[in-house]
Amino acid sequence: MASVKTRFLILSDTHGMAFSSERHPHQRADVAIHCGDLTEESKIAELRASLQLLKSLNAPLKLVIAGNHDFTMDVPMFKKKVADVRPPLEPELVEREYGAWGEVKTLFDDAKKAGIIFLDEGTHRFVLENGAALTVFASPFTPSLGDWGFQYHPQEGHDFPVEDGTDVFITHGPPKGIMDLTNSRKRAGCPDLFAAAARQRPRLHCFGHIHEAWGAKLVAWREKASEVPSHFSDIDNDRSVLVQNLVGLRRSKYDDDVSAKEKADKANAFLEDRCCRTSHCAGDDNPLEAGKQTLFVNAAIKSDDEDQAPQLPWLVDIELQLAPESESNKAISRKRKPTIDETDGETALLDKKRRK
Repeated sequence: MASVKTRFLILSDTHGMAFSSERHPHQRADVAIHCGDLTEESKIAELRASLQLLKSLNAPLKLVIAGNHDFTMDVPMFKKKVADVRPPLEPELVEREYGAWGEVKTLFDDAKKAGIIFLDEGTHRFVLENGAALTVFASPFTPSLGDWGFQYHPQEGHDFPVEDGTDVFITHGPPKGIMDLTNSRKRAGCPDLFAAAARQRPRLHCFGHIHEAWGAKLVAWREKASEVPSHFSDIDNDRSVLVQNLVGLRRSKYDDDVSAKEKADKANAFLEDRCCRTSHCAGDDNPLEAGKQTLFVNAAIKSDDEDQAPQLPWLVDIELQLAPESESNKAISRKRKPTIDETDGETALLDKKRRK
């Protein structure tokens, strides 16, 4: 089946921030993706600001999920948090700061005309302007002992209902063992999510959540997934390629002046371009082999160390298969607007798999 080069602009964990004119990514993409934590405190003003940021991105289709900081979008959890406050909060105060019940959904419904699509957990299918067929699995859920939005107890785990043939995973948190190392040197990713990725082997898996693990890695899979997949047994490290991480951009105590300057020059080049680029299409140095490799991208923008090199969005090129109708008439397909195929896939409700 024929394929077409498709460009993704990926970001996460903006936490209500706006890009300055010097930092705003200007490149055009076929799809922009935001992997959650649109806000810091899930206030309605932050959500409006994040929608303005999304509208400013140069892409006809913009896919968005929630993160744990966006707890007002997890309505049962938000209602519980409000009910647990003592003394009780005034309803007028809650509505002024966080919006009325359902107001966030209305904001995103209104944003559809700007190409912004909010994704609940589940499978979503699109036909892009370039004629590509795109199947996405989305999930905002992360493991935690806290009481933020879209979280589950680590010991209980979570079922990620991924369908065969999924091209892209969009999750808020990382899979365990890939771009998930915290400053305390602990793996914060989800083993259930890793197992789903190892079995389905999407072309691209993007996320955020662990700010300090920003970066990208082209992971090669072993021939057959383990019965219980893990990053110890299912990754072929000899054939995997680290694209970039913060260690490669920021000076450490082990760097001499020469290596520190090399890192600084690389970081400045990315900053001048306002993004980090990587391409894995036919003819590139590391073309992606569908079914054998996955490009993992941690696109967390908010930095825990503002004095160091900034964490920039990712601009990623991969190849997707053309939609069946596009193969017979590519010119028409490239002109069509992105659409959601509501009849071809089901979207699970966010609260279907919700746990503590």
